[in-house]
Amino acid sequence: MGTLDGRVAIVTGAARGVGRGIALALAKEGARVAVADLLPADDVLADVAAAGGEAWAATCDIRVSAEVDAFVAAVVDRWGTVDVLVNNAIATAIGPLNEMSDDDLMLGFATGPLASAYFMRACHPHLRDGGRVVNLRSGTEQNGMPGYAAYVAAKAAVGGLTRAAAREWGRDGITVNAVVPFALSEGTLSALDEQQVAGVLRQLSVRRSGDPETDIGRAVVYLVGPDASYVTGTTLMLDGGGAFFS
Repeated sequence: MGTLDGRVAIVTGAARGVGRGIALALAKEGARVAVADLLPADDVLADVAAAGGEAWAATCDIRVSAEVDAFVAAVVDRWGTVDVLVNNAIATAIGPLNEMSDDDLMLGFATGPLASAYFMRACHPHLRDGGRVVNLRSGTEQNGMPGYAAYVAAKAAVGGLTRAAAREWGRDGITVNAVVPFALSEGTLSALDEQQVAGVLRQLSVRRSGDPETDIGRAVVYLVGPDASYVTGTTLMLDGGGAFFS
């Protein structure tokens, strides 16, 4: 038996990368997982099925609150409730702050803190009395990485949202936490050469990339499981001791 048997989880941006690893980890502990993404999710659905789990996916533009509401309603119609929400998805423009257009600046906020708030608001009635929320933050918040101002600002806003919701929703029996993952996803690797990757890894205490499922996903399993019922408003660093990319 898994620690999440009978639980229903939503994971945004779970078609690939860290979100996919989280979805797999949750499913292997018995959770039924709903994947919200604009990308095809066939691979993660197949992986969950191969592991004996149950997953479902639908296209959802997380920037649009009506689509978020419809996605959550579809999950509830399918499985009766939502017990776990993991806000993983974000899209962002990269480049000097003074060259960012209005649309560039809004992209990170629309897919980060605003989308997280939309999902949290839609899921709240179902999360009462035992629900769990995990939001994804970034190590770039601490070091203010040049060229990532829009991303850093959006992720910092996610941190504020997490803290405020934890204070409000604890009274409803809901915990709200965050994780800061470091995993060299497909997107990150495509933007870096071998020398840059080696330079990043040299700055870590544990000099390897985190595994999306066994390192990041398993930590999320802990936060949404029975052993973390008294943990809220916390950010768990899953970065090998000091990541500069996430």
